[in-house]
Amino acid sequence: MSAELLFEDGEVAAAAKPAGQATIPGRGIPEEPLNRELERRLGRRLYVVHRLDREASGVVVFAKTPEAHRRLCADFESRRARKTYLAAVEGAVADAGAVDKPLRAFGSGRMGVAETGKPSLTRYRPVERLKGATLLEVDLVTGRRHQIRAHLFSIGHPILGDPLYGLKRPVAGAPRLMLHHLALSLPGLPPLRAEPPGDFVTILRTFRELGRIL
Repeated sequence: MSAELLFEDGEVAAAAKPAGQATIPGRGIPEEPLNRELERRLGRRLYVVHRLDREASGVVVFAKTPEAHRRLCADFESRRARKTYLAAVEGAVADAGAVDKPLRAFGSGRMGVAETGKPSLTRYRPVERLKGATLLEVDLVTGRRHQIRAHLFSIGHPILGDPLYGLKRPVAGAPRLMLHHLALSLPGLPPLRAEPPGDFVTILRTFRELGRIL
């Protein structure tokens, strides 16, 4: 498992994280996390700006200096960071829409919709209809933990392969979470983009042809 380096300058490093790799060290995770891998390859300390679920793939950006870290964190907190994902979900999604529901953590480690939660907004639009599923392009407006996964589950369209959200898990028997951080736009940086990896593309192909995972 090795991450593709997407961009590097004196202040920032961005990479395409593979599915199954943690962004930072975690309890019970023996594999080298993305931040440690990049620090080893680049020969310097990196500062964590944001995280991507271990089960997901796609763009992750790190800061190289404390000053860049403060600036990038402010961009995320003020919603100047534009985050676009691909999510293949169970069922037919006919139209574009938005999920504007507060989310909070539950004891199971999952997030869920609750009046006492934090404001959370996810926008989505269908880009391809598959057999028994839909490929969505998703704009993550706020950045809560598991936000896309919890929001799409709450409207009856859990993400394929999700091991946490869905009535039968992993959803549709897919061997990975079909969530990919496709593009990230930040002030002062060129657009950062990671094309879907081979395992993501292969699963999409099986749903185009069969509507299920063998």
